[in-house]
Amino acid sequence: RLYYLYNCLLYKCRFVNNQDLSEHKSRAFYRIQATRNMTGGGDIIKKGMDKVNDAKSMAGDTISAVVGDGDSDPTMNRVQFKPKDYRVMEGCGGAVVTVVRDGPDMDKTVFVDYKTLDGSASAGADFEYTEGTLCFKPGETSHTVSIPIIDDEVFEEDEHFLMMLSNLRVVDGAGALQTRGGVATKFEIGKNRTATVTILDDDHRGNFSFEETNMSIDEGIGCVNISVVRKSGARGEVYVPFRTVPDTAEAGRDFESLEGELLFEDEVTEKTITINIIDCEEYEKENKFYVELGEPRVAPAEKEFYAILENRSGSLTEEQIKVAMQGRPRVDENAMRTEIGIVASPAFKNAVDKMMQKQDLTVLVSTGSWAEQFTEALTVSAGDDDDEDSDAEPGLSDYIMHYLTLPWKLIFAFVPPTDYFGGWACFIISIVGIGVMTAFIGDFASHFGCTVGVTDAVTAISFVALGTSVPDTFASKTAAIGDDTADASVGNVTGSNAVNVFLGIGIAWTMAAFYWAGQDGKIGLEVTPGTLTFSVVIFCVEALLAIAVLMFRRRYGGELGGPRGLKIASCAFFVFLWFFYLGASIAKAYCFI
Repeated sequence: RLYYLYNCLLYKCRFVNNQDLSEHKSRAFYRIQATRNMTGGGDIIKKGMDKVNDAKSMAGDTISAVVGDGDSDPTMNRVQFKPKDYRVMEGCGGAVVTVVRDGPDMDKTVFVDYKTLDGSASAGADFEYTEGTLCFKPGETSHTVSIPIIDDEVFEEDEHFLMMLSNLRVVDGAGALQTRGGVATKFEIGKNRTATVTILDDDHRGNFSFEETNMSIDEGIGCVNISVVRKSGARGEVYVPFRTVPDTAEAGRDFESLEGELLFEDEVTEKTITINIIDCEEYEKENKFYVELGEPRVAPAEKEFYAILENRSGSLTEEQIKVAMQGRPRVDENAMRTEIGIVASPAFKNAVDKMMQKQDLTVLVSTGSWAEQFTEALTVSAGDDDDEDSDAEPGLSDYIMHYLTLPWKLIFAFVPPTDYFGGWACFIISIVGIGVMTAFIGDFASHFGCTVGVTDAVTAISFVALGTSVPDTFASKTAAIGDDTADASVGNVTGSNAVNVFLGIGIAWTMAAFYWAGQDGKIGLEVTPGTLTFSVVIFCVEALLAIAVLMFRRRYGGELGGPRGLKIASCAFFVFLWFFYLGASIAKAYCFI
């Protein structure tokens, strides 16, 4: 508990000195989080969630921020296609595109030319070449242009052609046409000067695919609509099965699992799958899942198709059946799966950012009164290994750790709250408490070793070292889960050892040296090295091996995580190093080597 309170103050000082949002992932933060989870104190982020939710209102307008669209000058008058993309069936007879006029000056007469341009579709074979001039009289805001589409009975891919606007002219006050200068300076063809018309082949039952194979959505969106399109034909009724496939996003936690079939009626070219997204209100989130399409099937009502497929008349040759089967529905293998990435809601992140900028992150770890500290000490909360729902019930392990540590929680609840005297009262009392606890643990370990017949050196490198390293272990585990990189989890261990060596030993020995130097008949502090040299050499060699493993993992799979085989091998190797160090040091202490 003192360790926790001490880190609270360190954490507050670090944030005040560096107002950067990334500081909320400091090593002190992870130590606080780990200590709370070990003692049944719950997740500190969940504790502060109500405060964050209160700040959400500050971010209400973030999502609706207006983004410029390229036609930002409100004084300009524009003529352009709207919309700019059209999809028509091959047998529809013709495509109709719309040209609109907008702007503040609707009193002038405006002329604009249009014409078709070949794309993958060719004039004369797939559509009829069309050109002309549109006249927008005063007050007129839109005109339509019809392009005849040529139908055929040949299976072919979807094709497209273009419509382009050009040569804008404006009638001035004298009745003359102007293309530039004068009144024409405030008229232009908008950014949608070209429209695309896609001709969907209707002689095929369709090739089904997702319109987008990769999407990124906010977790607060509520639901995501995924478009499934039908290309290269739209004849007859077709069922297309689909299902969700979890990956790093889990069904029931991040999204609602869904499986079913889409029914594409005759001449229908697009359907939508709607999947509900669960808002977990996580600040840093980047999970994903997939939606897959199955093999489409023709609806049973399409009796003509099945009659040909089964050759019920008996008069069809194999070649005729083969040609007919070319029109069966298919799924595009390159677009039969779409990846849905779920990221943190901008409104939620913005609310957290604004709260942190206004109040800094100590709002999550600080306490304002002794009543709050005693209430928290007596309360059991769910740790980070439980359900991530903020209303999750504490598990059995949370209750066990809570009651085991309850006496210590109550004792350390007497430490002054962090809000008193700017946190200095908490800091000083915590430092004193740490010193008292260190002396107590040292004497207790020495008596324990004497009782069981173990030397002080062995007790120090085994029981004492293991006990003092448990908080670091859990803090590194918490950092590994919560951070995108291995910096915090690895740096937590190295930083802790640096403090222990340079401050824990250095300050204590320096003070002892001054004390004994002032005593009569003493020349200073005398410390018998014992097996220290041997242990330090072993430790340094193993530290170099650990660094070498981290360097190797950085090139192959990352310092943490990565392929399962590398994870298991790295874990086993590090555990072996600890047992080897322990065994070698014990053997040296008992003069076996």
